[in-house]
Amino acid sequence: MYSPQSVRSRSTDVVVLILAATAALLRAQESAPPSGVAFDVGHYTVELSLDVAAGTIAGKERVELTISEPTTSLVFDSGTLTVDSVRMDGASGRAVPFVQRERRLIVTLPSESRAGTQRTLDITYHGAPRFGLTLSADSAQAYTTFSTSQWMVAVDSPSERATLDLQVGVPAEWRAAGSGREVSRTDRAGVTTYRWRQERKVSSFLYGFVAGRFAEASDRHGSVTLNYLGGPFSPEELRRSFRDTPAIMTFFEERAGLPYPGTSYTQALVAASSGQELAGLSHMSEAYGRAVLADPTATSLIAHELAHQWWGDLVTNRDWTHFWLNEGFATFMAAAYKERARGRDAYTADVNGWRTRVDTLRTSGHDKALVFPEWNRPTTDDRAVVYQKGALTLHELRELLGDAAFWTAIRTYTKTHAGGPVTSPDLQRAFETSSGRDLRAFFNERVYLR
Repeated sequence: MYSPQSVRSRSTDVVVLILAATAALLRAQESAPPSGVAFDVGHYTVELSLDVAAGTIAGKERVELTISEPTTSLVFDSGTLTVDSVRMDGASGRAVPFVQRERRLIVTLPSESRAGTQRTLDITYHGAPRFGLTLSADSAQAYTTFSTSQWMVAVDSPSERATLDLQVGVPAEWRAAGSGREVSRTDRAGVTTYRWRQERKVSSFLYGFVAGRFAEASDRHGSVTLNYLGGPFSPEELRRSFRDTPAIMTFFEERAGLPYPGTSYTQALVAASSGQELAGLSHMSEAYGRAVLADPTATSLIAHELAHQWWGDLVTNRDWTHFWLNEGFATFMAAAYKERARGRDAYTADVNGWRTRVDTLRTSGHDKALVFPEWNRPTTDDRAVVYQKGALTLHELRELLGDAAFWTAIRTYTKTHAGGPVTSPDLQRAFETSSGRDLRAFFNERVYLR
């Protein structure tokens, strides 16, 4: 018999992971890669103005890119933004024609550009994002959630990585954190302007920021600064909510074979969030923060989002059809930390929950391969495949191969592909190398459903 406290902990963990899965729906619906990509973005510079009360934004953006194959047009994702102007090779350069259709910005070049040609585009735009960026005057908060092209022009494909300079002005009494290292913070006329620099190339879905009338607290993990932000919380409550973070980070560094990929990590509690990883930060809901205060063992979402700093950020699915390599991994790793912190029974409870969900998929005829033929308009069952079946598949590999070969493969996979895109065959090769076994039958059955 489980104690009421342990039952409450597992219930909270299940709820937050279901909420995290719900976020995938919005992510996938707006994340199809642009067609005809014939260039590689090296760097974005974005100056974003927020009108929180009106729910609107205005932006100035510079895109530095290199042509990868001869082309006369450049295609970006632009969500529901309205692009006002595009100029080429500097703000004082020539205006170039463009159109927007099907959530994309298509820029026509004056002549065909050859492979290796470098171009700079200066783009101005405005909009009223319905998602991707929450602007809440009632909560005195602003924060991004996955759909980056709803607040800046970008290439949404996860295989496309670039660096970023992001500048955002917020009310002076607010506090903010963004992707990358804080470069400057200036105050003028009641506005604090933050500027962050993301110096390591990452996928654009990991760009973002959180801002609001937050309390602040901090901690350390070796040389890494841990920052905690939250609205209706005291600094002490923030420290209590995120007290497991240093231990979780230590565990993931050990399992990945790589240190945390940065010098700071910020976690924020915001008005409404199902959990969102970004480069160097994550946000969760205030309700979740209160749940952890009530039950300190309910840390699955904290661990899930932190796991993404390795599996999802440092190592990223090449495209959304391999999304389980992000979400299945984070779900599994959160349970693996629970095993370390709270014992095998806590881990087994999560595994049993995944197995029950997967059994339901199979009996209802809704089971699918972990590698989807496409990832558009996913159903609740599709999301269960990616999260719960993905995590269960990793557990089954662990049971099949044993801990030594399993964790060796995880470290090899992570270190080999750090900073780049991955597909399911990359993971298969890592497990076959570590175990010396032919795993085609296992992957065909569990991953590909062949």
